[in-house]
Amino acid sequence: MKGGAQGWRLGMGDVQIFPGPRHRAPLKRPVWIIVLVCMVSLFLVCAYVYPPQSGTACYLFSSRGCKALSDWLPPAPAREFTDSEIASQVVIREILSSPPVKSKTSKIAFMFLTPGQLPFEKLWEKFFNGHEGKFSVYVHASNNKPVHVSRYFVNRDIRSEQVIWGKISMIDAERRLLANAMQDPDNQHFVLLSDSCIPLHKFDYVYNYLLYTNVSFLDCFYDPGPHGNGRYSEHMLPEVDIKDFRKGAQWFSMKRQHAMIVLADSLYYSKFRDYCKHGMDGGKNCIADEHYLPTFFHMIDPQGIANWSVTHVDWSERKWHPKSYTAHDVTRELIKNLTSIDVSVHVTSEEKSLDVDEQPCIWNGIQRPCYLFARKFHAETLDNLLQLFSSNYTTS
Repeated sequence: MKGGAQGWRLGMGDVQIFPGPRHRAPLKRPVWIIVLVCMVSLFLVCAYVYPPQSGTACYLFSSRGCKALSDWLPPAPAREFTDSEIASQVVIREILSSPPVKSKTSKIAFMFLTPGQLPFEKLWEKFFNGHEGKFSVYVHASNNKPVHVSRYFVNRDIRSEQVIWGKISMIDAERRLLANAMQDPDNQHFVLLSDSCIPLHKFDYVYNYLLYTNVSFLDCFYDPGPHGNGRYSEHMLPEVDIKDFRKGAQWFSMKRQHAMIVLADSLYYSKFRDYCKHGMDGGKNCIADEHYLPTFFHMIDPQGIANWSVTHVDWSERKWHPKSYTAHDVTRELIKNLTSIDVSVHVTSEEKSLDVDEQPCIWNGIQRPCYLFARKFHAETLDNLLQLFSSNYTTS
């Protein structure tokens, strides 16, 4: 026992005692980084679920605006179409897939939208003369029935109603003209003109330009500014999304298939009738004739339209209305300049970044002059224009 106890004590003595672990102060966690990551994540989720609806909001995060933000975010899940959308898509698809109507003599329908008199009837008579059977004329006079001085315009007035600038009545008048012109199966192309429009080329040039291509000439561009997407109303959802909202001049030239689609449409027309007007959403002044057709065709057949109008309008003064030409302005040089333009220019209304979009006018794969007609010309320019037209100012 004594020896065992001694052995035990010796064993305990041989045990090495290690010091206990030292207590370290806990590490300071980077709380500010965690908060920042959470805020960024929250912002991205909100931007995905509730995308910004104005250009100003988008430019807070990117100099490229909403497009840069939408390109970076993942695509939104596909929504389920309404019954009206499905029915509309079926009708549009059937019309677009149908072969063009065969006609012995294809004609162009010239549709004049005017409040009253047509001061350039004599000029148009020179333009039409000798080409009977290749054109037809329709006149919508909203205020006063005009007294015609050209045989081509006599008895060509259709039933008309009052038209107010900037309101849906402008679209109604366009559809009324199309409906009357569509009754003639030989009409294969439909040109909307105003009382201040003039031709820039001879008839054969215009006829070949419009009928020997398979697109409609309809002005259409993206404007993120206050006078573009700033006019959009969320009441147009779900059928019309802001990403599809487009702007353009109303003076179109369209093929028969597209004219038929315009007449068949009630879904998208009703959206612009009800929610694209003055005083919407606390003061927005949406102008239906500048947005309905550009938005509609951008959605249903973007490859079927040239994104410019064949009617030249000078907006360089940047006013509510385009430049008007007086007798002093009408010279051979002016006509030469207008007929040589082969680039389409669109200027957005975005205040922070005034973008100018220039695109070549491509006709059947080649760059050609953009314009066949021009406006706005005062009535006093008639004599100068008749003189220029008589001297073959456009031989092409």
